[in-house]
Amino acid sequence: MPGKIKIKLIRSPICTPEKHKVIVRALGLKKMNRIVERPDTPAFRGMVKKIPHLLAIVD
Repeated sequence: MPGKIKIKLIRSPICTPEKHKVIVRALGLKKMNRIVERPDTPAFRGMVKKIPHLLAIVD
C-alpha cells in the first residue's frame, strides 16, 4: 500500500496553458493554498512534476 503525499496549490493557474489547469483540477485542487492528500504513486508524482511552478509538496 503506497504512502500519501500532501500537495498544496501555491500559485494561480489562471495564466497557464489549458493542460496545466486540467492537471490542477485532476489533483483535486480548486482554491489557492489548499492542501490535498493523494496516494504516493508514480501517476500522481508525474502530475506534480509537470507543474512544479504551481505546486508544493508539504510535509
